[in-house]
Amino acid sequence: MNVLMLLAQGAMNMADSLATANPVLTPVSAPEMNMLDMAVKGGWIMIVLGVLSVVCFYILFERNYMIRKAGKEDPMFMERIKDYIHSGEIKAAIQYCRTMNTPSARMIEKGISRLGRPINDVQVAIENVGNIEVAKLEKGLTVMATISGGAPMLGFLGTVTGMVRAFYEMANAGSGNIDITLLSGGIYEAMITTVGGLIVGIIAMFAYNYLVMLVDRVVNKMEARTMEFMDLLNEPAQK
Repeated sequence: MNVLMLLAQGAMNMADSLATANPVLTPVSAPEMNMLDMAVKGGWIMIVLGVLSVVCFYILFERNYMIRKAGKEDPMFMERIKDYIHSGEIKAAIQYCRTMNTPSARMIEKGISRLGRPINDVQVAIENVGNIEVAKLEKGLTVMATISGGAPMLGFLGTVTGMVRAFYEMANAGSGNIDITLLSGGIYEAMITTVGGLIVGIIAMFAYNYLVMLVDRVVNKMEARTMEFMDLLNEPAQK
């Protein structure tokens, strides 16, 4: 009996020693990627990209509102203009155009104010106003296009400078102190600027094309109203 107890006690002591020698390792969870932390590690170029993104979104929302507002007009606009002109109410037609306050209305207003002059002079006056209105609609689009092309280049610049800094630190560390984490950490921080630049550039590119599409729609309406007005002026000559 005593022998059995001694054997059991020995087995328990051996199990305790094995547990002490080989502790159970609990898995350590990898740190999660945080966008804010990534942006901070990107350096000063991420600040520039952040400013460019703010400018991009401001232009997008401001131009979207203004262009859509410029494209809204009364469906019966030209019909009323024809009625005013046929009845000889020129002042009323001009006042109606000013009330509408759209690019098409300002073009037609200029054409009405030139009534009585040669047709070519009227058309040139309308086209001049149209060019000014299109320039107003396209305000800020050049900046948007510059951001779409410049943001990725800034990101690549940050990557190159980050890589140079990483290799410089490795060179200063000496051959005996080179650690893979030293290089990988530098590359990790350098690539963040590329990601940021591409994100800002892609958003700016899609926003630019979207705004150009809206401008084209308004320009098509302006051209259609101009053709209708010129046809109206040519009606007496066709009779």
